[in-house]
Amino acid sequence: MELLEYAWHDCYRDVTPDDQVIEDLLVCSQGDLTKMIRYCLLAVEDWRDLRVMANGIRAGGQS
Repeated sequence: MELLEYAWHDCYRDVTPDDQVIEDLLVCSQGDLTKMIRYCLLAVEDWRDLRVMANGIRAGGQS
């Protein structure tokens, strides 16, 4: 998570991602560290793709 914050700051000039991005990350990772690392990268590359994936999981789909 700390690396996500560093990358987020470098890309977006915000200190940390907003709470919704963090929540989306936790939903997508589903408690799996490997998935969390993958989705941290996705969050920095394009947080909107992460949001779409998280909404799909919330709606009952799979990651």
